[in-house]
Order: sequence, then C-alpha cells, then structure tokens
Amino acid sequence: MLIGLSTPVVVQTPAAASPWERGAGIEDVARIAETADHLGFDFLTCSEHVAVPAGDAAVRGAVYWDPLATLGFLAARTTRIRLATSVLVLGYHHPLEIAKRYGTLDRVSGGRLVLGVGVGSLRAEFDILGASWQDRGARADDAIRALRASLSVPEPSYGGEFYRYEAMLVEPHAAQPRVPIWVGGRSRRSLRRAVELADGWMPFGLRSAEIAEMLSAHDIPDEFDVVLPVGPLDPGARAECLKRLRALRDVGATGVTCTVAASSVDHYCDQLASLRALVDEL
Repeated sequence: MLIGLSTPVVVQTPAAASPWERGAGIEDVARIAETADHLGFDFLTCSEHVAVPAGDAAVRGAVYWDPLATLGFLAARTTRIRLATSVLVLGYHHPLEIAKRYGTLDRVSGGRLVLGVGVGSLRAEFDILGASWQDRGARADDAIRALRASLSVPEPSYGGEFYRYEAMLVEPHAAQPRVPIWVGGRSRRSLRRAVELADGWMPFGLRSAEIAEMLSAHDIPDEFDVVLPVGPLDPGARAECLKRLRALRDVGATGVTCTVAASSVDHYCDQLASLRALVDEL
C-alpha cells in the first residue's frame, strides 16, 4: 500500500491544521519533505485554491500554497518521493497550460509527478476566475482526455467537445510516458470518471461503507489506485494507528494520504519516523 503525506503548512484547514503550522515557512516544509523522502514515503501533496471566499474560510481555511511553485521547490530538495497535486481544479486551466506547467515539473523532478485533478466545488471562485460552473463536470471529462493525449508528447493534438487543438508544440513536456492521473471527489460520478478516464481515485468525506459500496459497483481495472485519506494519525498509539490503516486497506485502498498529529516541526519529523516503522508491520 502506498503511504503518502497530506503535507502540513501548505494547506491549513481549521479541522486538520495544528497550531504550529501557522508560523511555519518553506524551510520547515522542505525539512519535512526531505525527511519523508529519506524514510521512503511514496508521495506528498499540495492542493489548489486561487482565492477562497471570506465566508467559506471558517470551514475550508484560507491558506493554500500554490502547488506548482511549492512542488517545484520541493522537487529540488528531494530525490525520489512523488509530487502529487491534490487536487488541481481542471476548470481553472486550459489542458495545454497544465501540460506545459506540470509537464515541466515532471521533467525537472525526474518523472515524479502525480497529477491529482478535480472538478471543483467553489462557485464564487469559478466566477471570479471567469471559469464555467454549470458544465464543469463535462468540461473536466474533456480536459482529462485532452491531458492524456498531451502530457507526454512534444506536438499534442486533440479534438473534443470543449478543447480542440493541433499543430502546437509544447516543450518541455512530461518525462513520464504516462503521468498518473488521480481523480478527486466524493460522488459516484467522480469514481466513474476516474475508472473510465484516469489511473486512480482519491475520494474525501466518505465513510468506509460508502467507499466499499461505490467500489463494488465498478469493475476496477488492474493497477488502478484507490487513495484514501486518514488522519490525524498518532503513531504513538500504535494499535489504533494500525487498526485504522488496516481498515482502509480492507475497504480497497491501494494507498493512503496521511495527516500526522504533531506539536512542532521536530515532533512531526519524529512522528514520520515512527509512522514509517509502524507501516512496515502492515
């Protein structure tokens, strides 16, 4: 089972962020990334919101570091851990914009990009960016198809419902012949989108029974990733931590994105070492 991190500091939601994160900076994030890289964690994440409406910040939080800048910095400070967007909102970008920017990230990181994508859920953010809200699901489907055709080639071409292009050069492009695309969401349509168009599903806000029922309705392809969130985990509570991880594996998780309980950067890194040792017992 893949073990990844919901990277602290770079996203701070009131329900999950610890007090120490408010005063932390990029060197703290880099230290955590380097520690996770050294310990053998599989991926770390960074999410995307351009602008959060003030009325939503009490629930969603207001701190969202830009994923491209953040993951680009961390690429230079790590060697093997994968860099996952969790998630990039497809409606905010043209597919060729994603192919160029994140293809470059894949190139400079030595092929370590995981492109987590989502439809988006903040109407006010769509409106302020001039993005289309009503048909965002259909546009996301078309964008994923366009990305699959475009991420790893120098001269992409695509003809779909919303996106059409040919005779365009995109250099650099992704180093990986097939960049993993994971679809975020919590609906049946998000799982269908992931199974039909992508390489994995990373749901949120669902109970284990709901996830199991939704997965049972599909013929899940071989090598398809089901990446489930878990946390906050305290590796010091060994039995409880193992129980929660095993429960997710039994539901069908091929990977987990962990939130780690900690009181400081030093404590966080110590907790990572303890979690890594514990995971080896799974």
